[in-house]
Parts: sequence; structure tokens; C-alpha cells
Amino acid sequence: MTTESPEGASPPLTVAVTGPTGDIGRSLLRVLEGNPRVGRVTAMARRPFDPEAEGLHKVEYRRADVLDADAVRDVIAGADVVVHLAFMIMGGARDTTDINLTGSRNVFGAAIDAGVVRLVYASSVAAYGFGPDNPPVLTEDLEPRGTQRHYYSAQKAELELALRELLAGSELAAYVFRPCIVAGPDALTLVQTIPYVQLSDKMPAPILRALEFMPVLRPVIPDPGIPFQLVHHDDVASALEAAVLGRGEPGVYNLAGDGTLTFADLADALGWYSIPVPDLAVGAAAELVARLPFVPAEAQWIESARRPVIMDTTRARMQLGWQPRHDARETLEAMVRAWRSEQLIR
Repeated sequence: MTTESPEGASPPLTVAVTGPTGDIGRSLLRVLEGNPRVGRVTAMARRPFDPEAEGLHKVEYRRADVLDADAVRDVIAGADVVVHLAFMIMGGARDTTDINLTGSRNVFGAAIDAGVVRLVYASSVAAYGFGPDNPPVLTEDLEPRGTQRHYYSAQKAELELALRELLAGSELAAYVFRPCIVAGPDALTLVQTIPYVQLSDKMPAPILRALEFMPVLRPVIPDPGIPFQLVHHDDVASALEAAVLGRGEPGVYNLAGDGTLTFADLADALGWYSIPVPDLAVGAAAELVARLPFVPAEAQWIESARRPVIMDTTRARMQLGWQPRHDARETLEAMVRAWRSEQLIR
């Protein structure tokens, strides 16, 4: 059964989007701009953003914070659909708690109070957590448990459960998407979330000084052989668009491109070296990060490299008619080309 109205049977939709200036957000705005069933888009984020400069004539943008409950209510007022993308990925547990938890609850509550038809929320594969008892392939019927030692994972799981509680007794149709690692040419900040690259600037000073004497060496990425998935931000946007239009059943959907990669594949694409690292070494490093209070919370991203988190995407394909146009390798190559163009990597 579908909740989508027949083409032309209803007036154009007004869509409110929080967090439209990230890679998924920009892709979504472009998709909504070209969809005749969308008449108006109200959007808010903390960054400066000029829709006209991006060729987005349907978008009305206001610079505001999701912690500002009044601003959230204003941007949602009159909307038929709310898409919540605002989320802080980097910054540590304490720095992200307000934006990710309090801010998201502001958005969820305002959407319910405003009586919108649909709420679309971008969660993450991290909501499943990185536990040793996860099944080899993750399906949507697995509860979001998160990993407490990984602040981002814990927050994503907590928010999904909070949304479920808020929706109890509500007629609001909610679509929750769990994309894997989102990549592509617009993902210019993703380089900061690669666990081993990010941790490299926290190496002991003697090691860094030794590396300075070997400038001809390319960077090295340890490879534990753990497979991971990528999904192109444009493919995520197409899934969000389907939810905005009310296709398929409300509920939870996994999103991932075809194929898997390893850190060795990432190193090859970057033109870097990779070295095999036993699981024991990665586990020991993660245990050390978890036990040392002075290590920045961003270092918790090493948890994501300990175990595979491979998702099944059958539900999105069957229910939403979603077909990713880019596989994992194509997405990686497009992202690396963009990183080089922006001189984010050498």
C-alpha cells in the first residue's frame, strides 16, 4: 500500500528542510527544485547559504539554529513535509549533544505540533551499533542499539527511540533512513571522519618527527580488512525524495550502494599505501581510546573500523522503488577526484 497521492490530485507540496547545506542537503534541494510536485521549500541551517546562487528558485533560506525552538517552528509553519538532516558529525560527545539531541527533539516536536503530513529523518547505519553480536547482514527489523563508546552511534540510536516515543498516538507518517557512509563529490568534509587519517594527527610527537624526514613516502592507511559500504549523496537524496512524495510505507529504510570496499581500496583510490593490520591491533587501539580520558572524543571513530556493518537494502528497493545509480567504487572515485580538485589531499 502507498500513501502517495496520484499525480496532479493535490496542490504542490511545501517542504521544510533542516540542515540543507551539507552534502545530502544540497543534493536534496537540487532534487526538490526539479520535482513538479514540490512548490516551495523552506530551509534553515547555521551556515551562510545563497539559494539563488545555486540555481534554487523554490528555496527560501533562513540562517538559524535548531536549538532555537522559535526558528524551528517558523521554518516548519505551513509545511506539508519536514525533512530533518541537521546533525553534527564531528566535535565530540559534549559538543554534539545539544545540536544532535536537543535540536532534533525541537524539530520532531515542532513537526508533530504543526500537523505536517510526513516527517523524513536521516539517521545512520551507526544506529545499529558496532557490537560483536550484530548479524553479518543488517536488516531494518534489528533494533537501534548504538555503541556507547561511539558518541555518534549512541546519539543516532537514542534519537530513533526518542522519535518512536514522540510518535506514539500521533498520525504523523515518519520515514527513517539509515544510510551507510555517505560519499560523493559534495562530501568534502568526509576526509575528517576517516578513522585512521583523523587519528594520524594524534600520533606521538617522535613518530611525527620521524615521518618528517621521509617526505617522499605517501601516507599509510592501516587496513584491518573490514569491509564497508558507501552510498552516493545523490542516491540518498533520491530516497528522501520518494519519502517526501509519500511513496511506500512509512518506516525504517537502509541505504547503501552496490558492492563493498576495504581500507586497502580507499588507499588505492587515494594513491596512498595500505598495510594489513590484524583485528587484535585495531581492537587494542579502540580499547585504549575508550580508556584514556584525555583522548579527543573524535578518536572514538576507530570503533567503526572494528567490525563490518553491512546492510541489506531490499526494503528500500521494493517499497520505495529506490535504485542507486552509483556503486561503492564509483562513489569513492568521484569523491577522491573532488578531494584532489579542492586540494584536500595530496
